[in-house]
Parts: sequence; C-alpha cells; structure tokens
Amino acid sequence: MTDVLRVGVLGSGGIATAPYGVLPNIHHYAGRVEVTAIADTAHDQARAVADRFAIPAAYDSLDAMLDGAELDAVVNLTPIPVHAETSRRILESGKHLASEKPLAATLAEADELIELARARDRVIVCAPPDLLYEPYERAARLVGEGALGKVAFARVRSSHAGPGGGPDGWPSDPSWFYRAGSGPLLDMGVYGIHEITGILGPARRVVAFAGITEPVRTVRGGPFRGLEMPVTAPDNCLFMLDFGESTYAVVDGTFNVHAAKSPKVEIFGRRGVLNILRPDGPDLEFYRTDIADGVDGWVQPTAPLARNDRRATYGRALLVGHLADVVLDGATPVLTAEHARHALEIMIGVEVSAREQRFVDLTTTF
Repeated sequence: MTDVLRVGVLGSGGIATAPYGVLPNIHHYAGRVEVTAIADTAHDQARAVADRFAIPAAYDSLDAMLDGAELDAVVNLTPIPVHAETSRRILESGKHLASEKPLAATLAEADELIELARARDRVIVCAPPDLLYEPYERAARLVGEGALGKVAFARVRSSHAGPGGGPDGWPSDPSWFYRAGSGPLLDMGVYGIHEITGILGPARRVVAFAGITEPVRTVRGGPFRGLEMPVTAPDNCLFMLDFGESTYAVVDGTFNVHAAKSPKVEIFGRRGVLNILRPDGPDLEFYRTDIADGVDGWVQPTAPLARNDRRATYGRALLVGHLADVVLDGATPVLTAEHARHALEIMIGVEVSAREQRFVDLTTTF
C-alpha cells in the first residue's frame, strides 16, 4: 500500500456526478485518493463521465474493472437491489469497499460481507456520511458527556417530497424509487436511523406504521414532467425506536414532506435540549436548565457550537476520504459495516412491524 488510495467507481449516475456527488468533490483529496477507473453497464455514459473527470479508464462491468484496473478500493454507487452482490465481488477480489446505503437487503447478506472483509483484512465504510458532519459529532459528544442529563426522547425528520415530487422534477426517471425493493425507508429513513443511533447508541426494538398514500405519483417538473409512476413500496413510514431505560426516538421515512421549519433532529433530555440543523437557524443549538440558579435558556456561545462545513465542502466524496483515512492512516472507522447492519435490521424491523402490527426486537449492535 502506498500513501495514495487508488479507487474505482462503480456507477456513473447521480451520486457519482451530481454537484454534491463523489466525482465533483474528490479533488479535495488530491494526493490521497486517485480515481483510476469507472464502470457502468451503461458504457457510453461511463466513458463520458471518465472524459469529464479525467478518469483514465472506463469499463462496461465491475468484473472488467476489477480485472483491468490498478485498484486498492471500489466505491459502490449501484442501485439498492444490487449492493450486496456487487460488494461481495469487490471484497472477494481483495479490494477495500466504500458502499452507498443500505449495505445489503438482508441481515444474512450483511453478515456475509462483514465476514468477507474480516477474512481478507479489508475495510468497509458505508453511507450515509452524516455522522462525520460536525453538528452530529458535537451532539454525540454532548450527549455522551451528560450535558443533557438523561435523554428522554428524540424526534428525527428523515424525509422529503419524493423524487419528482418537487417543482423541478428529477433529472432522470425516478420511477424506481417508488417500487418494491426501494422506497423512502431505504432511501431516506436510513439517514435518520444512522444519525440517532450514532448519537444514542444501538436500539433495542422498533414499532412502526407504513403504507401507500397514493397508488400513483406524477412527476411535477423537469425532463420527466407528467410521468405517472405506480407506487408499490410504502411511501409513508413512521416508527419509534426503543433504546431501553425509557429512552425513545420517533423517526419518519416518507416521501410526503414538502417543507418543514423544525430541526432535522431534536433531542430532549432532563437537563437540556439539542437541535440539529434547524432551517434558518444554527446548525447546532443547545438549551440548558439551571444556567444560573433557577434560570433556563438557550446557550449563546461566542462561536457556533458546530458548523456543517464538511457536507458543503466534500459532498459525497467525504465517504471516500473517510475510507482513505482508515486504510492509509489507521483512523478509527466511524461509518462501520456493523453500524450499517444495525440500521438495516431496524429497516427490516420497520417493515415487519408495520405488516404484522407488533413490536420487533433487535439483536444487532455496533
């Protein structure tokens, strides 16, 4: 291993090329990360992306890239249903792995990937990267230090209006987001699950509601305006996590939030409150009881408690930079496969709970 991580990118769609995506932001890691190849079954698209970002080689399959390129790691940006299969081949080839979320579709698949990585002494990091953002890092420290006292409950917003649901539509056909095997739980709910479990720790059980709000969605704008999309995956999921000792979190994962003025995450403790990413407000704000004897109030620091600068600077390339830190420098992984497996178990539990109308116990940890 050199002091540069040579990576191949699997997938040339939005997460690879959007302004917030991997390739437009990977230049921040120049000298540490080198993109040596890209692969996509849409080979003409991969070739065009390679030309745009000065990537030396473009391939029409993962296997061709693994056989033909000099790689230390692969960034897996494939659609959700094929994450496990492609990640397995990446690890079997002896490469480190940075995977989009979710890690897999079943716990058995997630276990297999974790065991493969362990057997080959390879590293897996898995999106979403939110726990690397400064507000979540600081919030986790404050909660861990007891600044809020005992945490009673949290509210987590993990939703938007759905691909194609905004006035600008969607740059590509968004139909697959609404099909079985995808949906807002896997696409959006996973963010809130990672965020709150990263702060409060592993959950112990889950109870959920889920359903389809409208059987057909229509793209509102953009190149696919007017496209009618059958909805076969629940597009409206709300659930509660039980962390034990009377600590709970309410999380949404839905394609029904057009706008919100509340914080993305609110954590309520016996001695204080944390707000994370309040629109038009600080990225992190803190309410304390007994700031002085009998006086409660919002803390007004001389400098912000945290600014969400890494997201704006690095976009999705932050996931790749984190892999480089772990592989090249031996940094402690934050976005671990074990955490991703726990989030997957929660999402599976949401589906089971909503379908069978019962609590579901969780067995994994991280």
